[in-house]
Order: sequence, then structure tokens, then C-alpha cells
Amino acid sequence: MNAPEKTIDAKLILSILAAGIMSFSGVVVETAMNVTFPTLMQEFGIGTSTVQWITTGYLLVLASIIPASSYLKKRFPMKALFLTAICLFILGTVMAAAAPVFPILLTGRLIQGVGTGIALPLMFNIVLEQVPEERLGLMMGIASLITAMAPAVGPSLGGLIVSNWGWRMIFVALLPLLLLSLLFGAFSIRQVTETQKATFQTGEYLLLVLGFACLIFATSLASGSGWTSAPVLLLFLASLLALALFCRCSLRAQTPLINLRVFRRGPFTFSVLVLVLIQFVCLGLGFLIPNYAQIVSRQEAFLAGCLLLPGCLVGAVLSPVSGRVLDRLGPERPILLGNLSILVSLVCFSLFAGALTTGAFLVFYLFFAFGQGFSVGTSMTNGLSHLPPEQNPDGNAVINTLQQLAGAIGTSVVSTMVASAQAALPEDLAAATRLGSQHAFYLLAVLTVGILCCSIGAFRTGRKSR
Repeated sequence: MNAPEKTIDAKLILSILAAGIMSFSGVVVETAMNVTFPTLMQEFGIGTSTVQWITTGYLLVLASIIPASSYLKKRFPMKALFLTAICLFILGTVMAAAAPVFPILLTGRLIQGVGTGIALPLMFNIVLEQVPEERLGLMMGIASLITAMAPAVGPSLGGLIVSNWGWRMIFVALLPLLLLSLLFGAFSIRQVTETQKATFQTGEYLLLVLGFACLIFATSLASGSGWTSAPVLLLFLASLLALALFCRCSLRAQTPLINLRVFRRGPFTFSVLVLVLIQFVCLGLGFLIPNYAQIVSRQEAFLAGCLLLPGCLVGAVLSPVSGRVLDRLGPERPILLGNLSILVSLVCFSLFAGALTTGAFLVFYLFFAFGQGFSVGTSMTNGLSHLPPEQNPDGNAVINTLQQLAGAIGTSVVSTMVASAQAALPEDLAAATRLGSQHAFYLLAVLTVGILCCSIGAFRTGRKSR
């Protein structure tokens, strides 16, 4: 198959939108459901450590599906992958909307995760394959904009719907969007590379999923058992062994599930660390802020959800702007500006964690979202630019896998810290939630220093490699 000349046309835009709408819908539900946690806890009679699996379980499935994206792209046509993903997502949405008990709701979310796990790398692979190089930064920014808009819409939409119509309508409201995505994708997604009879490395895949699952279960179990308890330590050990075996098998394989040799390039490795830490912090804040506002500040679900809205809108709008800046000035300026803004935000959250007001939430999160808008798309583009074109699908799979895993761990860790404080002070839920949130803000602030250091490392190793 002769690949057509790379050009931005209507079909390319519609195909990016089709995959992007599904990814958008997945993140919308994820962030909207964070606002509903207190409602779900009351309706189903469950605790914080259980309800957080609505987010953590979904992200774990994402992290388990995305590693197969490089194989799926080589083996199956893009349109077939998309249609499979959208049908699964619609099935999960309908199941979650009608769920009479919590396990069925969780199952619906896990099925949604399978659909999103196929769609998310598909969107970025379309951009990498079909967009001209001189417009790559802009289009990666626009692709990031699609999913970056979701955290702006999710919490406020979730709060509005819960306050007026109940949490089930969150899923019902997504169905028209998903049908539009199905229409766009069936019409516009095209194949520009030939499929191959690639071999699926089942053993490697099972080791990777086992490692991820043990890691997530360990962080979740720590809320009740403690970080140094025997079950938690055994799960961490099992995770470490499984991931070590996966790395060994992958590096020896002729056709690995994921080509880990991409990590031999320093700029890519440091860029991945930046994206992983930002995702950890982002999902951690997405859990902490709405729950702090409702439990500690006694705000309604809708108002608690709206606290993230202004910042997320700013960050989403800045995604394509930062891509344009990268195309013109290079990656260093937008990335370092974004990193510094994230650092300022988390330092402020930590200093005022004991008495956060509505105004403080809005302002501090504006700084975070501004930094996220300038850091994420640009760091991803910068990291992938240091890989040869044939390794881009592997690099894309690595980035998206580790981002979802980091989000799952971020949600699990901060919810564990809050749940531990609540268990230690059961007679005063508000005070316990404030204390647990304060400790979590301290942790996230430390990680933002790591974000800045990794970005500097990416630039230094990039200059040496050139």
C-alpha cells in the first residue's frame, strides 16, 4: 500500500474527532464520577476505599489494554479497531446507567475502559501517521485539547446532573455523543499503512497486566491494612517480580509486545517521566478537590464540581497554543513555563491545605491547569520526536500506558491517604478529610519538583544526542 501524501483534510479532522470524542467521553465520566463519590457511598453503602475503584478500576483496565495498541495497530485495520472500541464503550455506558448494584456499575466502567484503551492510542497514531511534520506540534496540541476539555466538563457536569437528575443521567447524557463518534469514524477513518501478521506475545502481556494489577491492589489495600502490612508488601513484591520478568522477556523477544528499547533514548525517557508525574498529580487533584469541597467545606456537588471548570478550560485552550509555540520556538520555553506554573500551584495548595476556600481552589487550580496546558502536549511531542518513525507506535503505547497507570496510582494513593485519616478519626469526618488531604497535597508538591527536574534532564540529554 502506497501511503498518501501527508495533508490535513476533512477526513483527517473527522477521524481525529471520532477517536477523540470517545476518549473525551471516557475522561468526562471519570472526572464526573469523582463528584458523585459521596452520593454513591450513601446509596450503595460503601466506603471511600471501595468507591474509588470507579476511577482506579477504569484506569487499571486502560493501562492493561493500551500496551497491546502497538500490536493491534499492526494486525488490524484502524476502522475495525475503532468500531470495536465504540461498540464496547456504548455497551459499558448502558450497563452503568442501568446498574442496580455497585458491582454492575463497576463492570460497566471496566468495559468502558476497554473501549477507551483502544481509542486513545488510536487517536494519537492517526496524528503521528497522517499529519505533516511542520504541523505536528499544532495537531498534537489539538488532539490533547480534545481530552483536556473533558476534565473541564466532567466535574461541573457531574455535579449539575447529580444535584438535579441523579448520577445515572451522567451515562445517559453521553449516548448522543457516542453515536456521533460512531458516525464520524465509520465515514472518515482510513488505512494508510498495510496490516501485518504480527505475533501477540501472550506471556509478556499477562506478566504486564499482573504487575499493574498487583501494584494498584497494593496501593488500594494500604488504606485499610497500612503500607507496611504483609499483604501490601507481598503485592508490591509480586508486582516488581512480574514487571522485571516482563522487561527481561521483552528485551529478548524479536517482536516484543512493547519495544522497551525506546527507553535507550534519554530525552524520550525523561519526557515520559514528566508525563507520568503530571498525570499522577492531575488525577490526585481530581479526587481531592471535589471531595474536600463537599465533606470539609460543606459545598453542594454542583459547586464542588465547578471548582475545576475555569482552570480546565484555560488548560484545554492552551494545549494547541503551546503546540504552536513549540513549532515556532522549540520545546524548552513552553515546557519549563508550564512546569513552573504547576510547581507554584502545588506549593500554594500545600501551604493553605488546612483552610482552602472556594477562591483559593479556583486560583490555585488555574495555575495548575495553565501549567498542564503548556507541559503535556509539548512534552509528548518532544519525547516522540527523538524516536525514529518506526518506533513511534511503541513510544505512543508506552506513554499512554504509563499515563493511565500513573492516574490509577495517583487516585489510589491520595484516596488511601484520605481514607487512612478518616479511619484514624472516625468521630469527625470533616477534620479527618482535611488532615488526609493536607498530607496528600504535600506528596503532590514533592512530585512537582520531580517534574521540573525531569524536563531539565530531557533538554540536557537531547542536546547531547544531537
